[in-house]
Amino acid sequence: MQQYNLNNPVWTAMITPLTASGQPDLASLEKLLREQEEAGNGILILGSTGEALNLDQAERQLIVEFTTSLNLNVPVMAGVGGHHLPDVISWLCYLETKKIDAYLMVTPLYSKPGPQGQYHWFTTLMDFVSRPVMLYNIPGRTGVALHTDTVQRLRDHRNFWAIKEASGSVSDFREYGSVSGDALMYSGDDVMLPDFSPVGAAGVVSVAGNLWPQATRLYSEMALEGSLASDDIAFWKKAAGSLFVASNPVPAKAVLAAEGRIRTAEVKMPLHSDDMTSLDEVRDISDQVGSWFRTKSRRHARKISAQAAT
Repeated sequence: MQQYNLNNPVWTAMITPLTASGQPDLASLEKLLREQEEAGNGILILGSTGEALNLDQAERQLIVEFTTSLNLNVPVMAGVGGHHLPDVISWLCYLETKKIDAYLMVTPLYSKPGPQGQYHWFTTLMDFVSRPVMLYNIPGRTGVALHTDTVQRLRDHRNFWAIKEASGSVSDFREYGSVSGDALMYSGDDVMLPDFSPVGAAGVVSVAGNLWPQATRLYSEMALEGSLASDDIAFWKKAAGSLFVASNPVPAKAVLAAEGRIRTAEVKMPLHSDDMTSLDEVRDISDQVGSWFRTKSRRHARKISAQAAT
């Protein structure tokens, strides 16, 4: 059930806003989702930025039910993680009944499966579902990289749609692209998009999009068309990098709460908001992103208009 074009230059990996008691804050979530809808960004719920592994099943289902009930006019992707196959299949059984357009499937955590283990794991999951799948390589979290042999064997699977590559390596990104057939390649890191664009990136799965939906959209479009100046690239490396001064999504939630866009900066244990020792730098950068967007959006609009006239 694909409702929308999935080839979006930005998929925002949504945070999960929480109340002071640690329950999902649906009113704040709707405000953030509407911001993404207005910017035209694809929405990823229940990824690592959404603290999916720290939410219980009822909370995860609440996020899915609420998000899909809004009938947003942008595509919605759901994160699929875990290492116990029956539990993951049970989660997919539930998701298959909802208005989800795609899945993000990460390599199993902690167990470090080899190429054969990864191949059989992903084949089992991808055979089970009816929606396109984005595979997720993030060895810094899982303890093992997505094996290129596995990708090559999966390249013709009917549900293999894309790869989210978050190793931070241009050579790795290029290699995955070379073995993945027609699958799209997405940067899993905002700051790496200008480096990945020349070697085939289709877009970014973004943390920065939570704070700056429209600016991140413009940054991504400019990166993909190769029109970012060196000072733009340096600025966005600083801006997106500021969201990792503490464990993600602690900084993003802290700034969103300070700006009044969510009600609290609460995160689920083992994360803790006290790890964000100062807001000054990130809030200052957030203001600068607003200025950058106002300036660049006008220039970009004039450029597009001039191109259309010729």
